[in-house]
Amino acid sequence: MPNINPLPLAAITDPELRALIARCEELGVPDAIFPRILAHVPSYAKALLRALLMSHVEGNVDHRLKEIIRVRLAGIAGDAYFGALRSRQAKAGGLTEERIAAATKFNDGPYTAAEKLAIQYAVQMYLDADKNDAAFYARLKEHYSEAQIMELGAFIAFHYGMQVFMRTVDARPMAAA
Repeated sequence: MPNINPLPLAAITDPELRALIARCEELGVPDAIFPRILAHVPSYAKALLRALLMSHVEGNVDHRLKEIIRVRLAGIAGDAYFGALRSRQAKAGGLTEERIAAATKFNDGPYTAAEKLAIQYAVQMYLDADKNDAAFYARLKEHYSEAQIMELGAFIAFHYGMQVFMRTVDARPMAAA
């Protein structure tokens, strides 16, 4: 059981929050645990879930690449909750567990030069952000627009924070709970 108990779904009466929780469950990232923990403060929950959904499934960066990054970084963060979840949308788009697992050695993995660079960007943001210097951004700009770089950076930062939080509350995915 997590250190902060998820609210029972019946206790969540805000229709927008219930719809956001349903959307998260439909996508598979997250399952209902994270939103129901956040639901202790409905206004925060709605804002964070809107941002989560926007960062992960919208934008101009391939959702499958963002899913690879999200799972890779959950592994680095030691986050069992987000690390075990998989996006149904990414899987439907052809993302496989083998492709996700290859991100642990992304320079040798089955990725394009642009994908390798995006994964490197994410790993460096987690482990040594100073490596993401002007020269590195120049390399990113060879493959991504500034808007896409901003999208990736915001996605990485947002998911890092969520992963750290969920690790501290000792949450596990519903299937593993």
